[in-house]
Amino acid sequence: MTRRQVKGEAAVRRELLPGTSPALLKELHLLTRDGDLNADSLRKLKQVNHLANLLAPALEDVLARFGEPVIVDCGAGKSYLGFILYELFLREAAKGTLLAVESRPDLARTGAERAARLGFSRLRFVEAAIDAAPLPERVHLVTALHACDTATDDALALAIRHGADHVAVVPCCQAEVARQLAEVPEPAPAMAPLFQHPWHRREFGSHLTNVVRALALEAYGYKVTVTELTGWEHSVKNELILGRKIRSRSSEAQARLDALLAATGVRPKLVRMLEGAPARACGDAP
Repeated sequence: MTRRQVKGEAAVRRELLPGTSPALLKELHLLTRDGDLNADSLRKLKQVNHLANLLAPALEDVLARFGEPVIVDCGAGKSYLGFILYELFLREAAKGTLLAVESRPDLARTGAERAARLGFSRLRFVEAAIDAAPLPERVHLVTALHACDTATDDALALAIRHGADHVAVVPCCQAEVARQLAEVPEPAPAMAPLFQHPWHRREFGSHLTNVVRALALEAYGYKVTVTELTGWEHSVKNELILGRKIRSRSSEAQARLDALLAATGVRPKLVRMLEGAPARACGDAP
């Protein structure tokens, strides 16, 4: 074995979470045939691994408390996250189902074929848009890694409507609110400078989108944590919103959300989707 190969294997071992097999990473094309990691694969793997570590308490919780927990990965794409979560948690537990929701037929088909090859019988691909996916009435954990623009709102609405105990989203490309800010007819004088210029409107709109999402989760009874996913060198879309269901509703959070919407003049998709959604106690099914 050459010195380069030895260094390459050591680098790969450093990135593997306990329980993750090199064979799976090769199947996902995160490792080359020779078992190496290129820069793009390293970036993806670091993001997925870090999110898997942060999701461990939620997965351990639902696997301990429920006989057949349902995990939904929204906007799954190639489902790097879904496959790694399955291998690390569901396969060892020998229970639970992971549903990877993906609207693109080619990715859904390829993912299903890969799951069959690996023998991941409880990892299933659902070819559908997030807001139209046929899912069980009760789900226990909802994830969305870089679901673009309002697809993250679809994932959050799904979690709330299906009574998910835990939710974790890493938003991407928030553009809807920036467009709405450009059309606010008479912005409050104190707010207007925050989004007067297109650059500021885009950045403020992105931040405002995620603040609204966090408040909406709190209003529907989730304890919310907002944190960094990985270092900025690995992703510029780096905000992670974690929610754990602890009660049915919070009128205080709802009041803060309503005040923020009134002050900014925006009405994001998540707010529109949740209009009239019933309050649910922890563990209630729709």
